[in-house]
Amino acid sequence: MTDAREATTDSTDDATGSQAAGDGADAPEAGGPIPLLEPREGIPPVVADATALAEVVARFAAGTGPVAIDAERASGYRYGQRAYLVQLRRQGAGSTLIDPVGCPDLSSLGAALADTEWVLHAATQDLPCLAELGMRPTSLFDTELAGRIAGFPRVGLGPMVESVLGFTLEKGHSAVDWSTRPLPEPWLRYAALDVEVLVDLRDALEAELDAQGKLDWAKEEFAAIAAAGPPAPRVDPWRRTSGVHKVRRRRQLAAVKELWQTRDRVARDRDISPGRILSDAAIVAAALAMPANIHALQALPGFGPRVHRRALEQWFSAVESARAVPEAQLPPPSAPHEGPPPPRSWAEKDPLAAARLAGARSAVGTLAESLNLPQENLVSPDLVRRVSWAPPAPATAEAVAAALRGHGARGWQSELVAPVLAKAFAQARTPAPGVATAPFNGQG
Repeated sequence: MTDAREATTDSTDDATGSQAAGDGADAPEAGGPIPLLEPREGIPPVVADATALAEVVARFAAGTGPVAIDAERASGYRYGQRAYLVQLRRQGAGSTLIDPVGCPDLSSLGAALADTEWVLHAATQDLPCLAELGMRPTSLFDTELAGRIAGFPRVGLGPMVESVLGFTLEKGHSAVDWSTRPLPEPWLRYAALDVEVLVDLRDALEAELDAQGKLDWAKEEFAAIAAAGPPAPRVDPWRRTSGVHKVRRRRQLAAVKELWQTRDRVARDRDISPGRILSDAAIVAAALAMPANIHALQALPGFGPRVHRRALEQWFSAVESARAVPEAQLPPPSAPHEGPPPPRSWAEKDPLAAARLAGARSAVGTLAESLNLPQENLVSPDLVRRVSWAPPAPATAEAVAAALRGHGARGWQSELVAPVLAKAFAQARTPAPGVATAPFNGQG
């Protein structure tokens, strides 16, 4: 890996200024990272009305170069993933903080930036809530994904800024309730600093990727993210309840479903995070116990004396609803899915496929290590499973590449991975009777 710090622009040097630690005991050690304490132009005022938003739109439309964008949600406090603060910075426009509560429609800003490259960190986390506000990019640069492809071991924004640019960001407000109004000044400072050097980080990472010969790979990934539509709704989202694997009986699974759906409805109506209404652990405890009455429910963890009687009646009603579900309508033990069966069953169902998968995983792991890439970024584990379960015939490198692309792999991925998969498939052999294949390790 090249020294990415050398690739930073002159504008990064300006970022230290007065916000770097002052002299005395708080000054960083010589050669150490420099803390960013204040935005270059100070904390910008929060834009919360149409007049101020129109001024921001004009200012950012007149700016130049990429635009750094971030959004703050109230995960763990509010229902859903809506944005409660949007931060932007662009050369010639400075930084701005926008309150989506006061300005719920940012489509005019999105239109002004339609032909501009957006720079985000972990773009897939912020793009859905930005789309709700009317903002959708046509091109982007994801600094987190760039860090993964470049082989950085830690790709959070703070570690990336420190390792690439030599600055430290204060991250103490990342998990606060951003729906709070008014937002405290320290939180606004933190939010403004999140976009302060994002474009500088983008430029340094672009240079690093180019030096490693990976820039085209990253560009293909960024284009795929920008072109992707909204994610499909999850099938049976209640099955993601933490600890649901402990629930084996179908009647108990019906209780998990009823309790989860009741909690979700209450959380949506009250705009509160579902976990603050009732914990996953409490849902699982109630499903396993199937309490016969409210007193038995109240004895379970999560339903103690602090839970209001009306709430207890609500949860017990959900359990009773599960008890009344006809046998034929009980949820199946596992979620319906398309594609190959779980890998742990392959050795019994199709030993040759199990051998192909073992060889494919090993080959992909070796290739990823040689490229200094995480395996999941080189090719998704689900895609390896699908092609290993039903490979093309004959499984030439060209045919495997076509199969990979058919399942959604990018061109650079199929070009790199197809030859090693084809070789692994050719070498796979059905184990002799009594010889077990490598056990499923839960990865890939």
